[in-house]
Amino acid sequence: MLQLAQLRKAFTLSSSRRFQHTLMRSELKHGQPAIKNTSVAKSDKVVGRWLAGCSGMVFVAVGLGGVTRLTESGLSMVTWKLMGEHKPRNQSEWIEEFKKYQQYPEFKLKNASMTLEEFKFIYMMEYIHRMWGRAIGAVFLVPAAYFWKKGYFCAKMKKSVVILGTLIGLQGLMGWYMVKSGLEDRFQDVNDVPRVSQYRLASHLAAAFVLYALFLSKSMSKLIPSEALMATAKRTFNIKPLSHLTKGMVFLTAISGAFVAGLDAGLVYNSFPKMGDKWIPEDLLQFQPVQKNFTENPTTVQFNHRILGIATVSLTTVLWLVTRRMQLPKRARWAIHAVTAMAWTQATLGVTTLLNYVPVPLATAHQSGSLILLSCAVWLSHELRLLKYIPK
Repeated sequence: MLQLAQLRKAFTLSSSRRFQHTLMRSELKHGQPAIKNTSVAKSDKVVGRWLAGCSGMVFVAVGLGGVTRLTESGLSMVTWKLMGEHKPRNQSEWIEEFKKYQQYPEFKLKNASMTLEEFKFIYMMEYIHRMWGRAIGAVFLVPAAYFWKKGYFCAKMKKSVVILGTLIGLQGLMGWYMVKSGLEDRFQDVNDVPRVSQYRLASHLAAAFVLYALFLSKSMSKLIPSEALMATAKRTFNIKPLSHLTKGMVFLTAISGAFVAGLDAGLVYNSFPKMGDKWIPEDLLQFQPVQKNFTENPTTVQFNHRILGIATVSLTTVLWLVTRRMQLPKRARWAIHAVTAMAWTQATLGVTTLLNYVPVPLATAHQSGSLILLSCAVWLSHELRLLKYIPK
């Protein structure tokens, strides 16, 4: 250990690349990866915690949105106001709101026998979801204005704050644009099922995932800054592209799940691994033109989600196997374990949800699991951002 201390001291006096590599090997030999210690400024801690809080609120919003959809509550509020709708305060106002709902396709074609008490439940589900979204805007904007005035933001962070604020606003508008698609007078047949457009639902969810990932990534950069890490490997195999590919696959699989939700495709084939008694169902490409099947045929949409889910689990497993013998920093190793474990957990949740005909608790857990998995993937990318390898 005395030699290690001497090498550390000499490191500050030399910038030789060969000498740096010698130090890295020595530290790794003693089980101490070379990490340049950095302190987090008080202002960065405050900003980081604020961003982490915002990411947590977006996480809850996605969960509330999933419950709202699963309880078929999303079309109960037929108006939208920027500063918030007025919640009924007495029986007469509830009756008036119920009459508004009765003018739209969901009530006429699906819920004609609904009582006022049943309407109150679905209304409150949607109301809570909308008001939570507005709360996110307030929790973001008020501290952002204060931090900006106090000079807590650098030029780069100011740009990020503007982007995040814009995304929050667009997310609210996209939510109403999505709801409007379910209120339009386009459901004429008695067999039609009034629902929001699966395209708008997928866009709304994708925007929420992007917003969540940005909040989380920015908070990590403030609270646990990426450092110049060195690790040895028998081969200079760069795992950073593989970690980014994993993150992309997690995102893509989650968005494909939005199409499953939008078309109720989880109720088409409730068996696994086969769909019914076939590996490839006969109605996989029954729509014309063929490309229409990928976003409008429930069978194809479910099939695609299965394939993407399996591919994501396989990719995370490959990542774990490839890095198993690499000498990586401890936090990066933990992140890889977390991504792999959560990918398998998420796949198990998905299959269980499917086999049980999509019950609300399991379906909500599955949707929340996709965000947890994305969180692990973002964490891994953060840890590997400045990772450099020294070949043995």
